[in-house]
Amino acid sequence: MMPTRKYYNQNWLPSIFNDFFDNNWMEKANATAPAINVVESDKDYKVEVAVPGMTKEDFNIHLGDENELVISMEKKVENEDKENKKYLRREFSYTKFQQSLYLPDNVDKEKITANVANGVLTIELPKYSQEEKAKINRVIEIH
Repeated sequence: MMPTRKYYNQNWLPSIFNDFFDNNWMEKANATAPAINVVESDKDYKVEVAVPGMTKEDFNIHLGDENELVISMEKKVENEDKENKKYLRREFSYTKFQQSLYLPDNVDKEKITANVANGVLTIELPKYSQEEKAKINRVIEIH
C-alpha cells in the first residue's frame, strides 16, 4: 500500500519558504498527523491509526475513485464555558487530518471493516480467498 499524506508535519521549515506564496502555508506548518501502522498477514491487511480521544463519529472512511482508501478525521471542541473558566492558553480545540492509502488489487473492498477502541482506529482490509480470486481472474470464453 502506498500512502499519500495531505499535510506537512516533519521538516516543515525548508518547505515554508517554497510554499510561502501559497495561501495555506501557515495551516500546513501547524498541521499534525497521527502515527499509522500497516500490518499484513496471509488473510488481510490492517491499518492502525493512533487517535487518542477520538470517537467513531469523528471519522469518515471511504474508497476513492483511484482505488484508494481515504481516511479523514475532524474533531472540533466548542468553547462552552460551563464552569466559568478562563483559558490562558488553549491549543487543542480543533484537529483535522486526511490520509489516502492506495489499495493492492487483492483487497476485497466489499468486506472492509473499521472500529475505534482504546485510542486506535483499526481498519481491516481482507484479502480475496483463493476461490474468490479464481472467480475474478477467470478466462472469458469467446463464442
